[in-house]
Amino acid sequence: MTTASTRRMPPRKSVQTVIYHAAMLLIAGIFLLPFYWMTISAFKNNAEIFARPVTWFPDPIRWSNIAELFNRDDFPFLIQFGNSVFYAGSVALAVCFSCSLAAYSFGCLRWRWRDLVFGLTVCALLLPGIVTFLPVYLGWSRLGLNGTYWPLITPFLFGDAFFIFMLRQFYMGVPRELLDAARLDGASEFRIWWQIALPQVWTALVIVGLFAVVYTWNEFFSPLIYLQDREDFPLSVGLFTFQANRAREWSISMAGALFAALPMVVLFLLTQRLFRQGLASSSLK
Repeated sequence: MTTASTRRMPPRKSVQTVIYHAAMLLIAGIFLLPFYWMTISAFKNNAEIFARPVTWFPDPIRWSNIAELFNRDDFPFLIQFGNSVFYAGSVALAVCFSCSLAAYSFGCLRWRWRDLVFGLTVCALLLPGIVTFLPVYLGWSRLGLNGTYWPLITPFLFGDAFFIFMLRQFYMGVPRELLDAARLDGASEFRIWWQIALPQVWTALVIVGLFAVVYTWNEFFSPLIYLQDREDFPLSVGLFTFQANRAREWSISMAGALFAALPMVVLFLLTQRLFRQGLASSSLK
């Protein structure tokens, strides 16, 4: 019969476990320190942010910074927040749709030159975006679409090499017998993709959408180049332009950065279970 004493962890192993968890807590604290500093700075005034000695908690808490952030004429925060939601959501939907179709073709269909075309697609990862930036920009300029979100969203309707490669690995794990049985029953390839293959890889699709949202939410270069009107800026560019014009208003900048970061934190907390499942299944494949 197993007793509590026999189930106890050996002293040497317990010490190693304590050291391991202490090291993980220390590393986590180092990574969380900038976020905590940003949070407390959002509720201080400029003098308190740069005060010496450093104060690690605002006293008093200045809730008026949040009200001022939402009501400034030179920083349309709510409009730019909505622009970021629209931009990130549109790119995520476009990526999930286009990359899922392309990955299904590469992973589940048999057609001539398939492996060659897939190899060329993967080679696109080796090409830096800055190399193709100028001709692409000139093309959109000739179409008269600079200053809109079309140049920022439309390219993702044609897929992304990394996400296509990632999803293809999942589609290759779908049983071929299941797909062949659907073809024998007369189902079209689009129906097979939608009703059979796609439900098999939905966790991977969630990860792709999550990556696309995080990347787009933090994207700075492309919106800065293509957009000119302050009312059209996403938060990544809006915060930069506000800080560049109002260099001494650090408390408002920190409040804006805090509310810009919170959606990504909440999104990750809501999807971390699916994220772990997708990574675990990916490692098994």
